[in-house]
Amino acid sequence: MAAKKYVCKVCGYVHEGNEAPGVCPVCKVGASEFEAVKEAKKGLDTNSDVYAIIYSAVVVVIVAFLLAGVSSLLKPRQDANVELDKKKQILASLNIKNVVDAAAEYDNVIKSDLIIDASGNVVKENGGFVVANDAVKDSNLPLYIAEVDGERKYIIPMTGNGLWGGIWGYLALNDDCNTVYGVYFSHASETPGLGAEIASDKFQSRFPGKEVVKDGEVALSVVKKVQNDAVEVNAISGATITCNGVNAMLHDKIAPYKAYLMSNANVESK
Repeated sequence: MAAKKYVCKVCGYVHEGNEAPGVCPVCKVGASEFEAVKEAKKGLDTNSDVYAIIYSAVVVVIVAFLLAGVSSLLKPRQDANVELDKKKQILASLNIKNVVDAAAEYDNVIKSDLIIDASGNVVKENGGFVVANDAVKDSNLPLYIAEVDGERKYIIPMTGNGLWGGIWGYLALNDDCNTVYGVYFSHASETPGLGAEIASDKFQSRFPGKEVVKDGEVALSVVKKVQNDAVEVNAISGATITCNGVNAMLHDKIAPYKAYLMSNANVESK
């Protein structure tokens, strides 16, 4: 067993042994003036702050790598689920809901996903489904063309802001490019029983048959009191801000499509 060290608190003399000397050989003080010297522990002190910081940092790094790995492995499945949900929403705007195989039904109903510009020109015959996930601009507007019961339908994706967060939806038009066939709206965090009702069948059923563009301007509107039944839809009582958001979304997102819709409406009418 290694000898212990004792230091004199008066003169600093260091003594090695099993116990402190009776008298300091230097300053002659008694044993009571000696104190044991604590030997430094070898290795890292697990009770120190440094150890706690290093341990925490290592754990955080390991967990971060594990989460990144799991996220990478799950991303394809997550992307597939997001894509499927989007297809279900597009189908819902066509009044096609609760189908067993939404992906197959989408492929059967949707004939093309165009990319057009605000001048009404077709930029690409497909790719709109991907563009709708990015920042939509007037130069790359996604537009879906469907066929339901032998009739062509046009679907416009929309995004906007409600009371508490984002709102979005799809507007399906008949082959005249100007009357509503169906709509789908959803939200991120609107108030249950109030603004959240934009996602209900009760609210969405008010849109079919309404005109979209009148006298060259977007006329489809959500209002508190309907005065023109051809273009106006009753708002939800107590959800003014959310309904104002839906109204603004309709006007803002339909406007860039006017040239295409009016051009194709003229083609259909010939």
